[in-house]
Amino acid sequence: MATKVLPPKQLQNLHFFIARSLTTSSSSSKTSSAVSPLNLAEKPETPIQEPPTVIQDHAKPSILDFNDHQKLFSNLPTTKLLRASSNLHMVSIDPLVDFGMRVMNSRIMETDNIVRDVVLEAVRHTFYNHFCAGEDVVEARRCIERVNEAGLRVMLDFAVEYTSNNDACDHNLKGFLDSVQSAMSLPPSSVSSVVAKVTAMLPLSLLERVSDLLRWQQRDPSFNLPWKQNSFPVFSESSPLYHTLEKPEPLTPQEEIDLQSGQERLWKLCEKCVQANIPLTVDAEHIAVQPAIDYLTYLTAIKHGKNGSPIVYGTIQAYLKDAKERLLLATKAADEMGIPMGFKLVRGAYMSSERKIASSLGYESPIHNSIQETHACYNDCAAFMLENIANSSNAVILATHNVESGRLAATKAIELGIEKRNRKLEFAQLYGMSDALSFGLRNAGFLVSKYTPYGPIQMVIPYLLRRAEENRGLLSSSTIDRDLMRKELKRRLKAAIF
Repeated sequence: MATKVLPPKQLQNLHFFIARSLTTSSSSSKTSSAVSPLNLAEKPETPIQEPPTVIQDHAKPSILDFNDHQKLFSNLPTTKLLRASSNLHMVSIDPLVDFGMRVMNSRIMETDNIVRDVVLEAVRHTFYNHFCAGEDVVEARRCIERVNEAGLRVMLDFAVEYTSNNDACDHNLKGFLDSVQSAMSLPPSSVSSVVAKVTAMLPLSLLERVSDLLRWQQRDPSFNLPWKQNSFPVFSESSPLYHTLEKPEPLTPQEEIDLQSGQERLWKLCEKCVQANIPLTVDAEHIAVQPAIDYLTYLTAIKHGKNGSPIVYGTIQAYLKDAKERLLLATKAADEMGIPMGFKLVRGAYMSSERKIASSLGYESPIHNSIQETHACYNDCAAFMLENIANSSNAVILATHNVESGRLAATKAIELGIEKRNRKLEFAQLYGMSDALSFGLRNAGFLVSKYTPYGPIQMVIPYLLRRAEENRGLLSSSTIDRDLMRKELKRRLKAAIF
């Protein structure tokens, strides 16, 4: 077979980039872990003590192959691979990330239009294009098609969050409904679920009020909430309640109307998902508002649950100490009510803010004290859900960037006899991150989705800042991707020359 030769200019550019990438990244990659959690880049706060996990397969051969980088990235053209490698390298440089985050959060972005336009344009052609699908549903559709061509599916996320009034909530609902409509126009199974944030459909202040009232009732079961409906448990015995230190005032009549309006927005979105036969995944957020989010999510699952498979997925953040207890309670309640329920299992994305709030109030952090404990919690929750879906109508999305968690869960699924194409089990990674794990799971035969946000760049800035934060540090989840991408680029360079 004849060897393809790149034009001299392209060959020169490719050679230069690979040489620079290999040189500048080799030292950092030697100290970085290839197994990393979602947004857990900080060092352990306590001595490392590896707890046991219920999924154990270390003595068995792995079903995920990361040695064949040519096979892993066979669907990515060289230009895409170059851009991805460059972007992941940039967000692994701490000073660059720190500077970028200071600029994006500074007042100059609000007061100086020229600077703002220059910064946004730079972000657009680097991080935005790497982590996002585009500005609107038309651009997102093209991205979805490319992801599908690579043998993956898409969790489609209209990436709006945090609203303060009902008019904005109504506007956001339209954006979510457009997401479902766009997904309906694509080939079946292109989109595995549509993602929504409850903070985009109810004012943040109202969600805080509802969460306060739910927490106080957890303290005092005699505390009456006339608006509260039958739902699954949102707390466990170990759930933190320190956000609500005093008895809150009841909701005002207007607040009750606003709560009902927000609930109906979520229900309307879910009805559209039922019509499209596409599940709705509700994201988790910081724990000041998470009780209200869980309450509304479970209400939606109860109202729109159908026989056979879940239409609603809640999200459990395994870095929280009460994560497994809440998961057990919710699944037990769903099973007792005969409601198929889905859960997306993640590690978590608000670590710094949660710790700061707890510390400011004089309470222990709600987050596990070490990364090893978070790993163990995630793996235990994954094992529980795999056993659960093997014997029920529930479902799970194992959203992880951690290679070992992916390996263990895949092995556990096979041991339980769960078919690899069973729609009750989906693996997921963020678009632009952990492609090696996504392709490795795909090659092993499992259903894999990329969590894919879209929207105007100004709206997606909070999401981009979290992605930049996740990629940094010694436990960077992009390390394995960068290493494998460099190897594949080097292989392609040699093939082009020789």
